[in-house]
Parts: sequence; structure tokens; C-alpha cells
Amino acid sequence: MKLPDKIVIIGYMASGKTTIGKQLAKAIEYPFIDLDIYISNKEQLSIPELFEQKGELYFRNLEIRYLKELLDKNESFVLSVGGGTPCLTGVMALINKNSFSIYLQASIQTLAERLAPKEVERPLLTHISDDFLQEYIAMHLFERHPFYEKASISIEVDYDSIDRIVETIQNKLAKK
Repeated sequence: MKLPDKIVIIGYMASGKTTIGKQLAKAIEYPFIDLDIYISNKEQLSIPELFEQKGELYFRNLEIRYLKELLDKNESFVLSVGGGTPCLTGVMALINKNSFSIYLQASIQTLAERLAPKEVERPLLTHISDDFLQEYIAMHLFERHPFYEKASISIEVDYDSIDRIVETIQNKLAKK
């Protein structure tokens, strides 16, 4: 089976992009890259620090710059990107031109359950109360869905185990 050189995992925060991306990379023997970690390493600041010190617009510009840098590399990898990355102007076209994209689709309820714990550190959620979380996620998904649906394939992640989701992705990759 000939795999795509670059596989990009997209989806809302807490949809499992990093966890599933790591498992998929291990299964197909590709390196795994998390765009947020890549940016943090390059900038020598955590994502929350970047948001706090430089602002969201600065961070979004970094996402585009470093995504292009990675996609231009002559290497194979599985890359997970931030939930907002695909919504930036021209990014889904860039991703789909240079890689095979996979949208991890999770329900509002699943996402809220994963994001509700207070120990979860997400810059965009610092001002959102638990009472408003599901509504906030629903609004975001409504705005982001047109971008996410441009992925090469979509995988529902609510009910299957990580191993089963990775197996499903591998089967779809084999048929592409």
C-alpha cells in the first residue's frame, strides 16, 4: 500500500488529533509532529504564553508560516494542527494540495466532556464557564464546519477506541 507522504489531522480541540495522530504515525512508521509543539519549540514560548504576550493574531500568523515550512519539507510525517488552523485564509487549500487531510469529527457532548476539566489548559477557553461550554463549542463548530468538511476524509471519533479509529483511518488510506 502506497501511503501519502504527508498526513494532516484536523478537528476541534479535544477531538483527539494528537492522541490519534501519534498512534497513526506509530502504526504506519512515520514521524509525528504536533504543530503547536513545533511552534512552541521554534518560538521558545508555550502556546498560552504566545497568546498572552503576542496575541491571537500573531499566533495565527505563526501557524501559517510554520505549517508552510513543514509542508515544504521533503519528508513523510503525520501532523496534527490546532483546531483553528484550517479556518485561516487559504490553509485548507494549502493542506489539501500538499497532504492527505483527515477530519476527526466529534460531537458537541464528547468535546464538552473532554474540555470541561479545569486542568485542561486551552487559551481560547479561559473565559468560558462550564455552563456555557456546550453552547460555545456548538457556535465554534458551526463556524468551522465549512473548513473541516474540506478534508480528504472524515472519521467519527465518539464511540470507537483509539486503536479502532486508527485501523479505520488505515483502511481508508489503503483505498484512497
